[in-house]
Amino acid sequence: MSEEPLFEDIKKELIAQKREKKEIDEIEKAFLFAKRLHDGQYRISEEPYIIHPVEVAKILVGLKVDSHTLMAAFLHDILEDTDTRPEEIEELFGKDVLTLVQGVTKLSKLQFKSNEERQAENFRRLFIAMANDIRIVFLKLADRLHNMRTLNFMAANKQQKIARETLDIFAPLANRLGIGRIKAELEDLSLRYLEPDKYFEIAQLVAQTKSEREATVKLLIDKISQDVKKSGINAQITGRAKHYYSIYSKMKRLNIAFHDLYDITAVRVIVDSEKECYEVLGLIHSQFKPIPGRFKDYIAMPKGNMYQSLHTSVIGPRSKPLEVQIRTWEMHEIAEYGVAAHWRYKEKGSQKANNPSDIQFSWMRKLVEYNKEVTSAEDFVDSVKIDLFSDQVFAFTPNGDVFDLPVNATPVDFAYRIHSEVGNKTVGALVNGRIAQLDTKLKNGDIVEILTSKTPAPRLDWLNFVVTKQAASKIKQWFKKNNREEHIEVGRANLEHELTKAVFDEYLKSGELEKTAKQMNYVSTDDLFAALGYGETTVNKIVNKLKKPDNAKSHEFHGGSRKKSEKDIIGLEGLLYSIAKCCSPIPGEPIVGVVTRAKGVTVHRIDCQTLEHIEPERLMDIKWSGDNTNKTYNTTIRVETAEKMGLLKDIIAAVSDNNTNITYANVKSKNGKIGIIELGMELDNVDTLKKVILSIQAIPDVYSVKRIQTSYPTQNAPRKNNGKQKKLPKKN
Repeated sequence: MSEEPLFEDIKKELIAQKREKKEIDEIEKAFLFAKRLHDGQYRISEEPYIIHPVEVAKILVGLKVDSHTLMAAFLHDILEDTDTRPEEIEELFGKDVLTLVQGVTKLSKLQFKSNEERQAENFRRLFIAMANDIRIVFLKLADRLHNMRTLNFMAANKQQKIARETLDIFAPLANRLGIGRIKAELEDLSLRYLEPDKYFEIAQLVAQTKSEREATVKLLIDKISQDVKKSGINAQITGRAKHYYSIYSKMKRLNIAFHDLYDITAVRVIVDSEKECYEVLGLIHSQFKPIPGRFKDYIAMPKGNMYQSLHTSVIGPRSKPLEVQIRTWEMHEIAEYGVAAHWRYKEKGSQKANNPSDIQFSWMRKLVEYNKEVTSAEDFVDSVKIDLFSDQVFAFTPNGDVFDLPVNATPVDFAYRIHSEVGNKTVGALVNGRIAQLDTKLKNGDIVEILTSKTPAPRLDWLNFVVTKQAASKIKQWFKKNNREEHIEVGRANLEHELTKAVFDEYLKSGELEKTAKQMNYVSTDDLFAALGYGETTVNKIVNKLKKPDNAKSHEFHGGSRKKSEKDIIGLEGLLYSIAKCCSPIPGEPIVGVVTRAKGVTVHRIDCQTLEHIEPERLMDIKWSGDNTNKTYNTTIRVETAEKMGLLKDIIAAVSDNNTNITYANVKSKNGKIGIIELGMELDNVDTLKKVILSIQAIPDVYSVKRIQTSYPTQNAPRKNNGKQKKLPKKN
């Protein structure tokens, strides 16, 4: 045995795994090297620093990783925390070990503008490194798991930050790799620091109900054991409580109390062959009544992380519902170790686990694709979190090819997964042989056939329901390359509306817009407008870059000291939109969105007469966000008055008294007796408009005040529709 007590447990386990002596000696050499270099260094817990790499190595020994990964576990903090040069590590332990150490080394020496940007870049590098060598993520997960185990020594704010990061990135990563034992512990430890009250409440309830559950489970196990023995099946049957985070998630998702959960404990049956799994299932269902809708066959349809088992829920002894999992020994090892187990099998066959021909690891190749498609680290990490870490749905082509997609994926997401050209030419879809809407949410096992046209013509409104970043990115790319003139027009109009025409013109004239375009890496103002038009940038980003011109002080300006809201309409997140000029809706009025072919969504008042000729499928349910206090919207009113000198001055004064800007005024006479005054105004909401109208109506010799709707009825006027009422989305 080793004379080093810290290495003793690891050495015992390596011997039990029948590792060669030469291999064990190399691993111990890395341990002794790290111990010497970390001598005199201590963790926050006041333990010698070497304890951390030793514990990381213990976790990895449990995953039965190769010797180079174990050597890298001991050395993973050497480059950052000591003066050791990379060349020395390569010379002593080889290039492969150095690559692993560099892959997992923290990025503290790099300079970033913010902690968020630094962490996003950290994750991007981790994911890309993982796509090249899966062992790097084994190291990173083990490193994070030991840090979580010792998180109690950190300050409370750091505990929360690290726990949140673990729950958002590392636990889903362990799940995606199928390493069930690490995923469960990371989730439980995260819950302990993020929701301590819930964590300890669940722990206490699980402990209190333990004896009752164990008695029920024992009766079930005894009965199953008798039946499998009679059938000549060799099976190991155990029961254990689910981990705390799993219980917490289910309580939260179903909004139920602990005592209403019936599958706190799962019974696990492990047999020798796949055939015996189904035989045991039949035996259990013949003795205990299965609960409808609770059977899942993950053997015929494995999860994306390679997990395989039969799951069924039955009414067990004492009329208590229980979940039963049935799997083979090989399936059990993959359920516990995931990719680590799979990687070992591949290693024996001299084939890398992430070989492109291996369908189980096709999702890793997506990491490299995402990295090419997005510019910022933050966007890359968002893409990975949405597309790779969400629950999955498996859908098939009519030929039987399977594609894994995030939950709530649609036929459009499916089309873009096949190929971007298929997505761009999509005009319809058949799901299980029936025509389905393109925003239909796909379910596991759906057979999807995409109907295409000869020419590409994606729709901008698809961005409202696609869930994969790949589909959204391809749609935006197509619009970026096509319809440039229309994008310039839309972008210019949106920015002009945001700034007001006077301020916009001043920016254009002074060259400030051109300067801002170049700051944002666009060649010209037209390129900037086009980027805004097809959604590559936002009004908010442009306004924040603009410097307020000196002679724009008298105008409303939303990029200066006044707070700017990114989105003022709920339901249009991520979509381009413009305010309809025909009815000029303003905040406080019911509104509806109309999807256009190439100009995004147009926002109309819900009583706008133009809606009578719009197909129902083009209408979107939207509403004002309520955060529009710093924006103004244009509208026009018509005032009918007696022909009297000075009346226009009184009306303008009434408008100004309500802090409302007049952008346009026109006066004409009707029959020489009635004066007609049209006023264009900038308003923040409908309440201000009502105050303006009431103020004008209070002026003597004013006959009427009406809102103009560009030759259409005013808001309060009844609409005719040939006796038919147009069905519009319900408003909140």
